[in-house]
Amino acid sequence: MQRTAVINVVGLTTRLIGESTPHIRSFLERNRFACVEPVLPAVTCTAQSTYLTGKLPRDHGSVANGWYDREYGEHRFWKQSNLLVKGEKLWETLRRSDPHFTCAKLFWWYNMYSSADIAITPRPLYPADGRKVFDIHTQPMGLRERIKKDLGPFPFASFWGPGADIKSSVWIAESAKWVEEKHWPSLSLVYLPHLDYNMQRAGIDWSVIKPDLTQIDDVVGDLIRFYEARNIKVVLLSEYGITDVSQPVHLNRLFREKGWLTLKDELGRETLELGSSKVFAIADHQVAHVYLNDPSLLSEVRTLLENTPGVQQVLGKTEKYYAGLEHERSGDLIAVSDAKSWFTYYYWMDDAKAPDFASCVDIHRKCGYDPVELFIDPKIKFPKLKIGLKLAKKMAGLRMLMDVIPLDATLVKGSHGRVPEDRHDWPVMIGDLPGLPRSGSIAAHQVFQMLYDHCSAGQGYSNPSL
Repeated sequence: MQRTAVINVVGLTTRLIGESTPHIRSFLERNRFACVEPVLPAVTCTAQSTYLTGKLPRDHGSVANGWYDREYGEHRFWKQSNLLVKGEKLWETLRRSDPHFTCAKLFWWYNMYSSADIAITPRPLYPADGRKVFDIHTQPMGLRERIKKDLGPFPFASFWGPGADIKSSVWIAESAKWVEEKHWPSLSLVYLPHLDYNMQRAGIDWSVIKPDLTQIDDVVGDLIRFYEARNIKVVLLSEYGITDVSQPVHLNRLFREKGWLTLKDELGRETLELGSSKVFAIADHQVAHVYLNDPSLLSEVRTLLENTPGVQQVLGKTEKYYAGLEHERSGDLIAVSDAKSWFTYYYWMDDAKAPDFASCVDIHRKCGYDPVELFIDPKIKFPKLKIGLKLAKKMAGLRMLMDVIPLDATLVKGSHGRVPEDRHDWPVMIGDLPGLPRSGSIAAHQVFQMLYDHCSAGQGYSNPSL
């Protein structure tokens, strides 16, 4: 087997490769590359699951970053069990050809209870006193304390939220080198999220994102040199491209106006009861899964969606099949935004009645992805002071609410999820991959075969499952 490192540079597209990314540009110039036609929806969980199984969402089941659990009557967002992803994984297929094959899966999603040999993923601790303690989960379990002893604690606040920055990607890159030096995996899957942050905040605003491009380029360049010095072949990969947006679309507010939502008063705040609502949306960037507990409303809901500004396409049963999204977790209808729009989960009409978690970084309670979590509320006059006082209360053992997130969706200037018309905004695959068409494109599910062929190059193996 050819030892391989796949570096997932989130958000990387050919549009971004240039003067600000000399190391990535040099790697591209001496290798083959192709644009990857994104899977729909072009979001983290779906893209990664498609890459690592070679299957479409209708087969592997990862239809978005979150979905509605019809039996529990609750939404599921950012779940981490690898058992949720059906189909044989890349490392499992390679292991059938070579029983000694090993895989390190570093911060890629669905990274718990996996058959990968080594796994590291963000995972806070939740003591019974209500605290949230930042931490990681590892496999094997004992690796957790050893890597934190050598690298220090994972900078969780840099991984997501208003403080998200390059520190988390640096730590992940260092963890990849640490794992390689101690365990020599056959395949390393490394996730570097840095470009995701300011590109969602600002879109493709070069005055804002050029420093981010330089920062991630330095991290990627260092990893390339590290791996190549150890005779490990590097593949650069990305999941989606982020494009400019200017219009948030609040589907749940439209459904509320129609009387289809069930709302519960919780201490003066409104929470959405999904199980008893007639119609609701689980929003995920530029795609929203719309679920109907009252099937008789299907035609009316579809007509409403098709006439909603910002909605470009509505997928019903037939369209979902051809899009590879006909799965029990999918919505009864799926809305896809136009190029300049994205979907919020917002359902309240009065910010004073928004649920308390709406103004917090709380990726599990919200019934949709919330990129506004990347901002600090501009209405807070002294945000550092407010945050400092709240952290002091936390350290003193007192309860506190880190309510510093704004409720203004217009702040978001970049998004993804739909398939962009311009290939310069598609994700990329770069490496010494003979199967890649030069300057051409491949479909997302073909990434699996490209990686399989690369890892087993020269060994005469073929993938019997394809």
